[in-house]
Amino acid sequence: MRPVLVTPLLALSLVLGACGGGDGGSGTVANGGGSATPTPSPTPTPTSSACSLSERQAWALAALQEWYLFPDQLDSSVDPDAYTDLQSYIDALVAPARAQSKDRYFTYVTSIEEENAYYSSGETAGLGVRLGFDYSAGRLFVIEAYESGPAYPLGFDRGTEIVSIGTSPANLQTVSSLFASGGIDAVSAAMGGSAAGTTRTFQIRQLDSSLSTVSVTKRNFELAPLSPRYGYKVMTSNGRRYGYVNLRTFVDTAEPALREAFAEFRAQGVTEVVVDLRYNGGGLISVAETFSNLLNRGRSGAVMSYTRFRDSKSDYNETAYFSAENSAIAATRVAFIGTGSTASSSELVMNAQKPYLPNDVALIGDNTYGKPVGQIGLDYSACDDRLRVVALRTENAANEGDYYTGLASTYPATCRAVDNIGYQLGDAADPMVMAASGFLSGASCTAIGAAPGGIATQSVRSAATRRPLEAQDPNFAQRELPGLF
Repeated sequence: MRPVLVTPLLALSLVLGACGGGDGGSGTVANGGGSATPTPSPTPTPTSSACSLSERQAWALAALQEWYLFPDQLDSSVDPDAYTDLQSYIDALVAPARAQSKDRYFTYVTSIEEENAYYSSGETAGLGVRLGFDYSAGRLFVIEAYESGPAYPLGFDRGTEIVSIGTSPANLQTVSSLFASGGIDAVSAAMGGSAAGTTRTFQIRQLDSSLSTVSVTKRNFELAPLSPRYGYKVMTSNGRRYGYVNLRTFVDTAEPALREAFAEFRAQGVTEVVVDLRYNGGGLISVAETFSNLLNRGRSGAVMSYTRFRDSKSDYNETAYFSAENSAIAATRVAFIGTGSTASSSELVMNAQKPYLPNDVALIGDNTYGKPVGQIGLDYSACDDRLRVVALRTENAANEGDYYTGLASTYPATCRAVDNIGYQLGDAADPMVMAASGFLSGASCTAIGAAPGGIATQSVRSAATRRPLEAQDPNFAQRELPGLF
């Protein structure tokens, strides 16, 4: 499917987006495969009052009534006058589906301009870090840093702890005191908005326990979908060579980067791969299809996935097939690294692989988020509104879908491993990479669904209670990448 089809005032795009980070997070998405894209009916040309709240509410309700995947779970009786913003009204309309864990904040309104900028180049504004909050210890850590962001050159990297936050060195407040006084919302609010030019001062603690105070001004930057430091490499474990690839997000610029990675794997004769999607909340289906093709040389014409709309929109159902990629490898064994932040397009790639490597594919780490549904994007251009509507669901070639509780219970093999941010991503000593390479070599492991054992005694940098810090008013990139600031 092509990402965007524009009519005079309405655009429809299909992507598989983020889980939003945790059970209370928001998500983006449109799921599926194939080549046909539904063409919505044009909306009337707006008048000068078209962007009033009542007009936008009426537009959103009509769109949901036409496209929502769960029409019997749409509460059309909600009084729009009871809500002072569009998103709260949408949340009320889809609340019945959310209560059944079928739409966990996946239907929402966002900015057309923000979304287009993100998917075309990965562009957003902020510090350029993803943050994880340890709810047990009340501590805040950098779990990933983007090399092009303003914070990375000032000492922020994976494992860095943010001890205090302020608008200047004179008014720093400790993260622990913020959390004690106002909960996680106070911590998130202290980070400030994502607007370029916003400055915050931090006291940070490095892995060697050294402390420093730095001020960072947020700015626009591009999110490289594969890190120039650890995006891909060929590694050796127990005498076996395997490829490692870490995809941050499914944006347009990921395709050439993925092709480059797999060309290297192919040149070195690699057929076993560790695919690290531990923080990847999803994105464009076209990129998910390219990723799947790169793993499946020789399967052109075989079914990759099925996309299903509601009964009244069944004419848009479609089938995606594997196609040839020059850089593709014929993967013989694949270990996918995942966590609760792994969702949507990431899960689509993982689910699509199962029927073809039933005994040679595994989920490593923790259970995934559980988002087998996708969204279409409906545009109200005059108001810069894009409504992401859950409108479809996907299945793999074996007609397996509906993994609303995550992929762990459906996967042929799983290995539990902790996400220890004391190790850089792609480090051979990282517990998740070690467990993944162990699976490739046939080592035994503890299944994800088994008793947690000693996880509770792990250090704070591998704590099981750490989850992405959610922004109070997330922009589009923060919906796609939970914990992004």
